[in-house]
Amino acid sequence: MSAVTLPDVARPTGVRLRDVRKTFHRRRRAGRPALDGVSLDVAPGEFLCLLGPSGCGKSTLLNILAGFVPADSGEVAVGGRPVTGPGHDRGVLFQTPMLFPWLTTWQNVLYGPKARGALTAEVRAEAAELLETVGLGDARDAYPHELSGGMRHRAAFARVLINRPGVLLMDEPFGALDAITRAAMQRFLLDLWQRHRTTIVFVTHDVEEAALLGDRVCVLSAPPGGTEEILDVDLPRPRSYDDTETLAFVQAKRRIREVLER
Repeated sequence: MSAVTLPDVARPTGVRLRDVRKTFHRRRRAGRPALDGVSLDVAPGEFLCLLGPSGCGKSTLLNILAGFVPADSGEVAVGGRPVTGPGHDRGVLFQTPMLFPWLTTWQNVLYGPKARGALTAEVRAEAAELLETVGLGDARDAYPHELSGGMRHRAAFARVLINRPGVLLMDEPFGALDAITRAAMQRFLLDLWQRHRTTIVFVTHDVEEAALLGDRVCVLSAPPGGTEEILDVDLPRPRSYDDTETLAFVQAKRRIREVLER
C-alpha cells in the first residue's frame, strides 16, 4: 500500500451524546434495555475507541450515531446538527465489508457519488487516486469475491472515503481478519488518521487494539450500557507496533482492563 494522500477530505466534525437511552421492544415480551444514559463528547479530529462487555450496546450506539436506528431519548448530534437519519457526512464501516458483489471495485467506490448525482470527472479522478492510495489500483475491475479479506476492507474504506465524511464510524472492522491482515489494516488506519485527522469512533472488544489506536477509550458498563469511564491514552503519536512493547503501552492496557473488570 502506498502512503495515504487523499485529496480534499472533509473537515473533521465533532460528536455530542447526552443521556442517550435505547430499549428494544419485543412482541409479547418485556423490552430489552440496550443503552441507559450514555453521555460522551468526541472532539473534531479525535480517535475515540468504544469498549465494553458483550451486549453493552456498543454497536447500538454506533447505529444511533449513523442514523440507522433512533434513540428513545437524549441528545445525539454530529457537527452540531441533530442526527435524524443516515447521511454522507458520516461514513460507516462494519466487520464485514459492505460491497455490492455484482459491482467491480471501481463501481463500488463510485456508487455513492453516482447515487447522489455527483459523478463528475473530478470525482472519478479522486476515486482513481483513492484506489492507488489503498493499494487497489490494479484491482479496479475485480469483483469482491476475487479480492482477499484485506483487499475487500480497503475497497470498503475507499468506498466510504470518496464521500468525504466528517466522521468515520467503525464497528469492529478488523475483528474477522487473520492476525497478519488485521495488523496491516491497523497500520493503514493509523496512517490515514495521522495524515488527515478524521474524527473516528471505533468499536472494538480488543484492549490492545483500543490502546494502539485511540486518543481516548470510552468504556461502557455491563448491559444496559452506560458511560462507565473515559480514559486518556497517554502515548505519543505517531504510533507503531513497536510501541506495544513499551512499559507505557502495557500500563495503558492495564488501566483499561481494570475499568472493564469492575
